[in-house]
Amino acid sequence: MATEVKVPTLGESVNEATVGELLKKVGDAVAVDEPIVSLETDKVAVEAPSPVAGVIKEFKVAVGDTVEIDAVIAVIEEGAAPAAKGAEAGRAQEERAEGKQERAETPAPAPAASSDAAQTLSPAVRRAVLEHGVDPSTIKGTGKDGRLTKEDVIAAANAKRDGGAAPAASSAPPAATGGERREERVKMTRMRQTIAKRLKGAQENAALLTTFNDVDMSAVMEARGKYKDMFAKKHDIRLGFMGFFAKAACLALKDVPSVNAYIEGDEIVYHDYVDISVAVSAPNGLVVPVIRDAQDKGFARIEKDIADFGKRAKDGTLTMDDMKGGTFTISNGGVFGSLMSTPIINPPQSAVLGLHRIEDRAVVVDGEIVIRPMMYIALSYDHRLIDGREAVTALKIIKEAIEDPTRMLIDL
Repeated sequence: MATEVKVPTLGESVNEATVGELLKKVGDAVAVDEPIVSLETDKVAVEAPSPVAGVIKEFKVAVGDTVEIDAVIAVIEEGAAPAAKGAEAGRAQEERAEGKQERAETPAPAPAASSDAAQTLSPAVRRAVLEHGVDPSTIKGTGKDGRLTKEDVIAAANAKRDGGAAPAASSAPPAATGGERREERVKMTRMRQTIAKRLKGAQENAALLTTFNDVDMSAVMEARGKYKDMFAKKHDIRLGFMGFFAKAACLALKDVPSVNAYIEGDEIVYHDYVDISVAVSAPNGLVVPVIRDAQDKGFARIEKDIADFGKRAKDGTLTMDDMKGGTFTISNGGVFGSLMSTPIINPPQSAVLGLHRIEDRAVVVDGEIVIRPMMYIALSYDHRLIDGREAVTALKIIKEAIEDPTRMLIDL
């Protein structure tokens, strides 16, 4: 009996996706709930599972196709035996998929590893293999149990380029012997297209302004140094800086509610809770999973949420629900070495806090020049809703809470 595999529900207000990768081939056997197609939406990558056990009879889509919810993407022959390798239907389907990739000017990947090996690759690694055109079966993994990581794939691709691997056959004339100048044209992922559209929309629709301050990190660093081992032993998580800034932000948003609000039409929507969006780097771009009810959570719960988001962002397993909502955003460019920046708000939110790297600087304390670990912090905000006085006040509250963490305990 033939069973159709359809595009699953993708999340609130998401009606279509792009086929990112065919995880199986025509003729491959699949188990119940085994992923067969990777779909990219504007926020996350999701996988379409097989509803039955059987053999893939046909794919109705190719890599790069745009599909809507409930569209048929494959047909599975329930309970059938695997088709012979090289069967006519399999060849026709693979040729159609390869032709689609060539027309989209996407570099074709090297011959795929076996189905069993492919199942061990995370979505992030599979996308890296597809983007860089390397054979995963030839790469030695450095991850847990010898699994491939995204970094392994990138390193292999770089080594292949640096080693002067022979280019694919082409009608173009050979490159000059004096040096090679190359260009590569890759279609933007749906996530990257949406990021570009949203950030440009934020600049066009909001009256963006940024206010700055600097923070003496001595007290927080002292607290971390004193309690990090006990904290890790009790909660099984590292005590980081983000927990301090999240709690400090909760104090500021409580005292300055407009920073935690947004504009809808001719109305202002205020929140009596704080859902903090945390900017996390994912393989296809920046994503912002949300720490729910941060005002009610302790340091350990916040740090665990952030660590979990970071891991799942790398693995490509964040869901739409993880990123839904959010009333305020914290973006930590300091982990990449940024000294100062003007972050862009995440619509419909009205403000974002930017954190930066910590460096020793000379400052004046009680009339004396001393060396302290300092960090620049920035608050970008929508001036249509938030006045300068309110923005500066909110940032000052965050600064004071970080420089004197006791304030976070006694709600000052």
